[in-house]
Amino acid sequence: MILAPGERALIALDVDGTVLREDGSLGDDTLREVRRVAALGHEVMIATGRSVSMTLPIVDRLGLTSSYVVCANGAIVLGRDPAAPVGYSPAFVETFDPTEVLTTIRGHLEGASFAVEDADGVFRFTGSFPEGALAASRQRVAFEELLHVQATRVVVISPDHAIEDFLAVVEQMGLHKVSYNVGWTAWLDIAPDGVNKATGLERVRAELGIPRDRVMVMGDGRNDIDMLGWAVEGGGFGIAMAQAPEEVLAAANERTASDLDDGVALALARHFQD
Repeated sequence: MILAPGERALIALDVDGTVLREDGSLGDDTLREVRRVAALGHEVMIATGRSVSMTLPIVDRLGLTSSYVVCANGAIVLGRDPAAPVGYSPAFVETFDPTEVLTTIRGHLEGASFAVEDADGVFRFTGSFPEGALAASRQRVAFEELLHVQATRVVVISPDHAIEDFLAVVEQMGLHKVSYNVGWTAWLDIAPDGVNKATGLERVRAELGIPRDRVMVMGDGRNDIDMLGWAVEGGGFGIAMAQAPEEVLAAANERTASDLDDGVALALARHFQD
């Protein structure tokens, strides 16, 4: 990225499979480069599908004090707030009534588990979720208690389905009234209509007044496709991790090494000089 003296870039990083490796570890090179580029004055921030409570510890771990953080695949944008106990407070929140989508999916995926995240970051869930998969604030409830909650996100997992079968079922459902992304395994994230990481980041970019051609994003998952495409279309850099699925790689205009090989560090070192 070619920048004139004093110009700063907006750099948005996915968490799992990008900044963090699959086992949750953080490479020394990645940590060093993230901190170095932030110290140069660029806006280095997180854009993740994670809930607020599972995102802010990563922000702290990276040593970032960015103006904004995008969580819940764009449905929650946090703004820096030194007066808040956690250093951030909600700046933009998008919600929807999940009743129709929950009942539709339940009819197609027998045995699936469901969770609904509200604007306060509390998950209500039914069924079984892996330990650590949801936020610390979680409540097991009956399925009916998930309905009509004003949701920032719905999560569906169906371990009995192979990912290919799961994708086929999702396509059959025609979820045209909400935005959805499928994870590495049989995991479905559903956001308010038209909301994704790109829409959250566009809010941030506009607030900061950074031109689109000074945007760089990095990600590895299907929920990063919109974000990558947004960066590319604006004349910036959409960088996919080497291990990303083909459709994610296709949305990018640059590739870097895998999470295991500190691909984030390599891309930052390539584009930003001291």
